[in-house]
Amino acid sequence: MSLQDQFAQALADSKNLPERPDNMTLLKIYALYKQGSTGDATGDRPGMTDFVGRAKFDAWAGLKGTTQEAAMQQYIDLITSLKA
Repeated sequence: MSLQDQFAQALADSKNLPERPDNMTLLKIYALYKQGSTGDATGDRPGMTDFVGRAKFDAWAGLKGTTQEAAMQQYIDLITSLKA
């Protein structure tokens, strides 16, 4: 199975986890997904009143420089560990 196929499978698996991850883990999942699917963060950082958007952007921006392949693998590994 290719890395892209594993990534797609992990994305599907992420919607059916046995229990909801905590907020920090959810941010990590989001950031790894965005980095793996899109690459480095782009656009403007959300404003002070958009707490959720700002946290998500900051988590994604924190992965700047991580290759898409490395982010995909980390995403797959994280989702696999949460399924257990």
